[in-house]
Amino acid sequence: MNTLIKTLAVTTALMGGFATSALAQTVLKFSHTDNPGGSRQAAAEVFAEKVKEYTEGRYEVRIFPAGQLANDPKAIEQLQLGGVDFTVSATGSYATHLTSLNLTAMPFLVDTYEQGWEFYDNSEWLKGEFAKLPEVGFRVLSTWEAGFRSYTTKDPLTSPADAVGKKMRVFPNDMIRWTMEAVGFQTVVMPITDVYLAIQQGTVDGQENPVDTIKSLRFYEVAPYITLTRHVYSPLPLTVSEKTWQSFSDADKEAFRKAAADSSAFSRDLVKNSVNAQLEEMTAAGAKVSTPEIGPFRDAVASVYDKARDVYGAEAVDKVLADAAKIREMMPAK
Repeated sequence: MNTLIKTLAVTTALMGGFATSALAQTVLKFSHTDNPGGSRQAAAEVFAEKVKEYTEGRYEVRIFPAGQLANDPKAIEQLQLGGVDFTVSATGSYATHLTSLNLTAMPFLVDTYEQGWEFYDNSEWLKGEFAKLPEVGFRVLSTWEAGFRSYTTKDPLTSPADAVGKKMRVFPNDMIRWTMEAVGFQTVVMPITDVYLAIQQGTVDGQENPVDTIKSLRFYEVAPYITLTRHVYSPLPLTVSEKTWQSFSDADKEAFRKAAADSSAFSRDLVKNSVNAQLEEMTAAGAKVSTPEIGPFRDAVASVYDKARDVYGAEAVDKVLADAAKIREMMPAK
């Protein structure tokens, strides 16, 4: 009798386990390279919470920060393979798979956050380019904020003349590389996860990223001169693996779109309103923050537009420049 009871108990436990498994959440992987205290992590947490809410707990978005799963280029490759379900990275990072996206990194396209949001949300050219991404294995759900790219260097950077002979880390993006070389830097391509140590060891003399990234990854500790050129607007498209996307029902797709929109609004508000406090905090920690005369930097990079026309075609480049000019006119900086 005892044997029968034990057998029934084991059978019941196994069946209960199968039932629990059948009802378990679908776990989705979200990879990014920001540190746990950064704005990307905060927005990723909002996205995960909203996904859980809007799908009534049927999906769990599990977040892997600080490059735990992959650096930016590798995470995007994993999107294509279905090894990662979501990632968020600078638009130029995706250009390896759709080269026209390099044009979003042309220097000095927009002057304010609001202009940048209008460009990313409503530019007809950019909408058309994003619509091509599912063909290469992933799609854009929304755009998060990172801000405008500026420099952190080991020595002062008051004008392009100070860049001559200095090594600047860049990510694998032609437009950023051309811009840095036009300013006067020698460029070194490396993953962002390697940059802190590379500056510390003298492999490079500095890097360029938005203030939020500079603060989160503590680049100011090894390159204390923060020069606010704001030379490229650099937001972060949130992307989903197309394989993952096609596994969702129509109702679930709408839930993920809604969660992505909520996280975008959160990210934009957080980053825009955190910049001054972040600069103050870094200054208190020993960073030296300055805003140079921008004219010489603008003049130095003027050749980049012609180089872009040669490589990507005048029609595409002029379309992007026209969209940006129209937005700047419609929404002038105050």
